[in-house]
Amino acid sequence: MSCCHYYAYAEGCEHVFAVDPTAIRFGPGVIRELGAEAAALGMKRVALFTDKGVVGIPLFAAARASLAAAGIDVVIYDDVRVEPTDASFKDAARFATEGKFDGYVSVGGGSVIDTAKAANLYATYPADFLAYVNAPIGEARPVPGPLKPHIACPTTSGTGSECTAMAIFDLLERHVKTGIAAKPLKPSLALIDPDATTTLPPTVVAASGFDVLSHALESYTARPYTMRTAPGDPRTRPIYQGANPWSDIGCAEALRRTGQYLVRAVDDATDVEARHGMMFAATLAGIAFGNSGVHLPHGMAYSVAGLIRDYRPDHYPGDEAICPHGISVIIDAPSVFRFTAPTSPERHIDAAAMLGADTRGATPGDAGEVLAGRLIDMMRATRMPNGIADLGYGESDLPALSKGAYAQQRILQNSPVPVTEDDLQTIYRGATRYW
Repeated sequence: MSCCHYYAYAEGCEHVFAVDPTAIRFGPGVIRELGAEAAALGMKRVALFTDKGVVGIPLFAAARASLAAAGIDVVIYDDVRVEPTDASFKDAARFATEGKFDGYVSVGGGSVIDTAKAANLYATYPADFLAYVNAPIGEARPVPGPLKPHIACPTTSGTGSECTAMAIFDLLERHVKTGIAAKPLKPSLALIDPDATTTLPPTVVAASGFDVLSHALESYTARPYTMRTAPGDPRTRPIYQGANPWSDIGCAEALRRTGQYLVRAVDDATDVEARHGMMFAATLAGIAFGNSGVHLPHGMAYSVAGLIRDYRPDHYPGDEAICPHGISVIIDAPSVFRFTAPTSPERHIDAAAMLGADTRGATPGDAGEVLAGRLIDMMRATRMPNGIADLGYGESDLPALSKGAYAQQRILQNSPVPVTEDDLQTIYRGATRYW
């Protein structure tokens, strides 16, 4: 985590990293402060975003009651789709436009928070849908100005969306995941109540927990910010800056907590220490990757999820095939880190140790295998799929998977090593089966 050699300055490259964290309130019962915080932000008529799985839990009732007690007019939108699509974002945007709201509250997982971000954006600055979507799939048009205030209240310990300036969705027509990345999307405030995790089923805890792990691990091993060309205008500095000393702090602690608590949190819903520990890990990783960015596992995950055919995981809606984001990310990760380890062996070994691996005597040449081995052990302990073959993919799918991943250039450019479509096929092939 030193600035001395990993972040060595080079002529013409970036010498500055930026820190723009979301305001956070964290602790058991903090959801009861929602009404007061919404009123302080000037909210009088609020769109309350959630999904049908969350609307019945005690945390949602507490959120609604707190808003009502503050005298705020609330209209509920509970049609958020698990793993949102362009169609579901458009539906939410229509609701937001017609409702003429002066503020937004999201209570749910990353899908709910991201949907509220998108609805706020398109209701505030209407445009063709692809106008704000990341290039090369969309136009990546800059958001014209600030959005309405948005308070994000996560109910899963995973996505970190409450701390980031991204909104992710499936583009149905192209069978690929993509997103919108713009600083105004970042919520005004995050209320993070770890008690929300007590009702989560094991598969959801595992999937969201591996998303935490991936956020931290990818940010920690991303291309250093000092390797990026310095911007001519500091206002054009990207949201994803690359690994930097600030993000390293959150990454390291998130990795330690995930290594300590993830398996426990999956195995025992009554293990309050583990479930709360994972919620704080998610917050730390969200702050970190929202500043530095993720790379290959996330870029590759988008086509894994977008091309899914028949996979239906436990504890998720079973009416259609779906690959939860955390599963689509971790399924590629061991193969990815075997591939990237030569770029920074020490960092890969350090990350494995933070996750709980025994790295005594490990040499630089062992880095990829040591880290991949620890990830595989954790996947097996939490009953994750054994590679992309368990999701229904085979050799004939590799070209389509690679093509979809290669379209995620905003993310791939954060990789510590450049990749071609052929490289991506090699990595996917290495992710076919692990045990």
